[in-house]
Amino acid sequence: MTILHLDENHPLMIEELQQSGFSNVEDYTSSKTEVEKEIHQYDGVIIRSRFPIDQTFLSKAKNLKFIGRVGAGLENIDIEFANEHGIKLYNAPEGNRDAVAEHALGMLLALTNRLFIADKQVRNGVWKREENRGEEIMGKTIGIIGYGYMGKAFAKRLQGFGCHVICYDIKDNVGDKYAQQVNLKTFFKKTQILSMHVPLTEKTLQMVNAEFLSSFDHDIWFINTSRGKVVNTNALVKALQQNKVKGAGLDVLEYEKTSFENLFTDSSSMPEAFRTLIQLENVILSPHIAGWTVESKEKLAQTIVDKIKTDFLG
Repeated sequence: MTILHLDENHPLMIEELQQSGFSNVEDYTSSKTEVEKEIHQYDGVIIRSRFPIDQTFLSKAKNLKFIGRVGAGLENIDIEFANEHGIKLYNAPEGNRDAVAEHALGMLLALTNRLFIADKQVRNGVWKREENRGEEIMGKTIGIIGYGYMGKAFAKRLQGFGCHVICYDIKDNVGDKYAQQVNLKTFFKKTQILSMHVPLTEKTLQMVNAEFLSSFDHDIWFINTSRGKVVNTNALVKALQQNKVKGAGLDVLEYEKTSFENLFTDSSSMPEAFRTLIQLENVILSPHIAGWTVESKEKLAQTIVDKIKTDFLG
């Protein structure tokens, strides 16, 4: 079997697949159109997020048996079309769940203790203690939406902090010793800190909107390490300005894409909500790196390799 690698990954991926008898072709520069002309030659494709694997691409992949996505989600792949044509899909949420959990926890503690604000002030010769009085997460109820690999890893990290953890998920019976599964009504009533760990689907697109945020009984702290388009930025900004959301840690953004930097070079293209968001002191941002650690790079690659070997080598 011959595998086409469209993104660079940890070296172990090529090494282990080669040792197992797979042929590997690396193409990290060709355009999607150029790859489509050659894709019929390959049995497998491994990609991160270079370009979408859509119906046009898959219809030309006449011999394709599998696609490996070195990441947690599969939203850049036409899942329905792939399934209809018997193409196996592999992703690797197991590989970066620990990294995501630690990042979410780091964002939460930085927010509630005003660390990023205090740091800037001290560097500028400002010494304000009372104004930077933080909040403890001990005794608070942390609500997790999406209780899969990422949500469970985050809940596990919260053990020892003395907080109560609840979760909401569209699947039944996913709660465990780290988080109590509750219905949505109870979730809205009890949650004081909200962390999103959902994939991007039709149901989760713009899920965090004005109606959603107004449904919480408490003013909340908000963490999103899932997908940017889960959140309506305009609604979030208004909630932040009204203190309905006391602070937000965002590793992903609604406007996230390859040309993200152009929002800053061409000011006319910057949405007003985003312009306001980046000026708010009670917001901490990172460039989609929650699952992006030295360790997760290796674990993601190993997870995909193991799944391929299990299915095709037994």
